[in-house]
Amino acid sequence: MSTRAVAAVDLGATSGRVMIGRIGEGVLDLELVSRFPNGPVEREDGLHWAFEALYEHVVAGLTEAVRREPSIESIGIDSWAVDYGLLRDGELLAEPFHYRDGRSERGVTEVHARVPFDELYSRNGLQFLPFNTLYQYRADGRTADADTALLIPDLIAFLLTGVAVAEHTNASTTGLLNVETSAWDFELAERIGVPTGILPPLVDPGTVIGALRPDLAERIGKELPVIAVGSHDTASAVVAVPLSSAGSAYISCGTWGLVGLELREPQVTDAARDADFTHELGVDGRYRFLHNVSGLWLLSESVRAWETEDGTAIDLPELLAAASAVAGDIPLFDANDPSLSAPGDMPRRIAALLGDRTPDSRPAFARSIVESIAAAFADAVQTASALAGRDIDCIHVVGGGSLNRLLCQATADRADLPVLAGPVEATALGNVLVQGRALGAAPATLEELRALVAATHELVRYEPRG
Repeated sequence: MSTRAVAAVDLGATSGRVMIGRIGEGVLDLELVSRFPNGPVEREDGLHWAFEALYEHVVAGLTEAVRREPSIESIGIDSWAVDYGLLRDGELLAEPFHYRDGRSERGVTEVHARVPFDELYSRNGLQFLPFNTLYQYRADGRTADADTALLIPDLIAFLLTGVAVAEHTNASTTGLLNVETSAWDFELAERIGVPTGILPPLVDPGTVIGALRPDLAERIGKELPVIAVGSHDTASAVVAVPLSSAGSAYISCGTWGLVGLELREPQVTDAARDADFTHELGVDGRYRFLHNVSGLWLLSESVRAWETEDGTAIDLPELLAAASAVAGDIPLFDANDPSLSAPGDMPRRIAALLGDRTPDSRPAFARSIVESIAAAFADAVQTASALAGRDIDCIHVVGGGSLNRLLCQATADRADLPVLAGPVEATALGNVLVQGRALGAAPATLEELRALVAATHELVRYEPRG
């Protein structure tokens, strides 16, 4: 099998990347083409994404990717979930809102007045998160003016190809997909006042969405198809988790920590609902049975606040090294406390939770953050095990958090389970794997795809210290 090349667009809540993926027999690697910032911007009506700049970064990155590797055969796009753009006659009505914008609180109240949360969970299987798309739709007055609503990766695919679709894994995060049938729940949409006409046709990962528009093909330098991947970044990441056994849990750790198991059937029970466990679709119809935990967002926001206070940059590896040396009891706080969800002075809000237990040095404060995240991870793994009736024998950590040695060791210690860390770029690798499979350049099953990851990427093992 010859080595083939694809372009992976991987968009996160703080940065985006365009990468060249190469895949073949015994080959799976990535080449970074461009990295660009991403984040919220404050407008008169609330918190938005600077979407026009984001899209231009994507196109520029694809242009450079084709220049470097003319043999690229396709493009795949993944991003964070829940946020969307509204279109009318193919034109974007406004910048997409950021999921941390406060307007969705009103949407929660109005949706739950029409459909109690217990019923919502039985229909969509999603844990309660105040920014889930159905709450945003309810609070967004522009839905009545739109003819199409597209989640971020679908929106970029539309701008590249002119074809409007909704990829299944990301659509499952809207709250408007039936958990049993994986089809749009039009009756639910009507009950909460969401125009059903804005919901586009659903497609599976591996589907060719369409070819680049002629003007973009000329600019990028090649006529290329856009292939639907697991467009929710966690769905792509889970494809590339080299699950070592049926008892493996996973944590996709970056801004958020997505902690859970891969299931073949949903577990829509009262206990799962009460534990805030969600059922998001994965590639090949699997279920990502997981709980959202505030991840390294807590640390990055604290560092940002300290840098603003000091007027100078903080060396994060140096801070974490000092945090690792902190001895004695480490005070913990609830990493999932709602007060920690918005941008702002994170150290002050964490200190409010810790009270008189607040550490008096930054290394000790950082250690409390990391240990609190690890404790939340361990608790979520234990809960997933009980809910699914599955014994867990190891935890795979992928994403940026796999590089945080302090966090990986703390998770192993608190869960009393070995942690296998890596690969770091699981999301982009999963994107590449699904494209490669669609092109006939990769194995057919998820298990075989993961075996390729395990064979080409070294993992770091952390044993629990008791």
